[in-house]
Amino acid sequence: MHRAIENLFATLYQIFTTPLIFVGDTSISLTLLLELSFSLIIVLLLGRLFKKLLKKVFLVKLGIDESNREAISKIFSYGATTIGVIIILQTQGFNVASLAVLAGGLGVGIGLGFQNITKNFVSGLTLLLERPVKIGDFINLDDNLGFVEEIGLRSTRVRTLRGSHVIVPNGILVEGKIHNLSYDSFKGRIELDIFVSDDSDPVVVTEAMLMSAYMEPAVLRKPPPKVIFLGFQDNAFKFQLWVWVNEIYNQPAYMSSLRFLIYHNLDQQGILIPWDHVNIYVYHPQESKNLESSQNAILHGVKNYQFLSDRPLSAKDLLLKVTYFENFTDVELRKLIEVGYRKRLRPSEILFHEGDPGDAFYIILSGSIEVFVEKINKHLTTLKAGNFFGELALMLGIPRTASVRAIQDTILFAIHQTGFEKILQENPELADVIVQEFAKHQEELSERQKQLRQLGLVDETEDDKNPVVWVRNRLKNLFNL
Repeated sequence: MHRAIENLFATLYQIFTTPLIFVGDTSISLTLLLELSFSLIIVLLLGRLFKKLLKKVFLVKLGIDESNREAISKIFSYGATTIGVIIILQTQGFNVASLAVLAGGLGVGIGLGFQNITKNFVSGLTLLLERPVKIGDFINLDDNLGFVEEIGLRSTRVRTLRGSHVIVPNGILVEGKIHNLSYDSFKGRIELDIFVSDDSDPVVVTEAMLMSAYMEPAVLRKPPPKVIFLGFQDNAFKFQLWVWVNEIYNQPAYMSSLRFLIYHNLDQQGILIPWDHVNIYVYHPQESKNLESSQNAILHGVKNYQFLSDRPLSAKDLLLKVTYFENFTDVELRKLIEVGYRKRLRPSEILFHEGDPGDAFYIILSGSIEVFVEKINKHLTTLKAGNFFGELALMLGIPRTASVRAIQDTILFAIHQTGFEKILQENPELADVIVQEFAKHQEELSERQKQLRQLGLVDETEDDKNPVVWVRNRLKNLFNL
């Protein structure tokens, strides 16, 4: 029995130590293969541990961002693992130089059979070194929007907005056309197509769409929202709303919110989304009951049934009530509306104080405000929806002569100096229109000119005995015309 066990061990020893093949001067046996396998597993585990420590500890302390940490840790871990493998082979008696020759010979044959794998491997190194796409980037790949979660040597893992994962060969990311929506930031533009009935007023449509954009908290004020009139299609006008947001990856949610707001504001103005419809407008609400009782059949299936007198105030109509804009065309009014914005005031909130720069003009769309002298707390007047104020302060650069605060929840349409300057520079003829309107009120101009002289705010280069000439010069100075 004892001899049998000895013979078994001797046989096993002979099996494990008998050379199977020779590589150069090194004989390869089962024992050597087991030792190599164990050593390589240890090296790979140490390489992964080194990568994690480098990525989550050392590089974090150095203040390097996540995408750079991922690239640096992978490159160093691959390098360390390669060095570890070479050291193990040398300690086992392998001639690395001869292995390189062998690997080169094998590489030609393997390269022909595994071209795609080789290409993706090289592409992976390219992604890690050149970093056209980084960990955390938000990309559009074949209409799949998603975040880059991992970049490996062969493939990259992308998590889509649906929560699924797409495994993309690295060769596609390097050679293909990838839309990186967050190359330098997550800030981006959303474009929303809107169709309205061809009997709609394009200026009112523009106003409703811009109002909707300013009602969405995620929409940035700089750059400001913009409405593009794209053309005419099948009894409809086609518009496009441009808005900029800080988190472009939330685009679906923002677009949904904007559609709700646009639909609401268009409906408030009696503007229809194109479809087979009948419009019935009732100008006298008290007559609606008689119409309903006598024309139930007609009203069945009607999309837009509302009272024109109940429509909210339109900035376009209110701008026409301003003396200096009353002769503006629809094109000129649209430009004013485009550079304007909505401002909301809470009850008792101060809009501006006496002496503040007169850098904006306001129209009250809803609510009411109080004009008062702050130093003595004296009430001057109350302005309600449809009233406007500050147009002279904006156009002539006059300091505020009183303070303004909201009496109730109030929404204002505002045109700031920056926006007004933009449209005057793009359309110098508007300045001439304004000057012509000023010329109709020379007594008021003279009084304003006198006040500014007393305050020392009239530049000698612009001053003139003729108040109309003075206004023209002042507009040029204020708005860099």
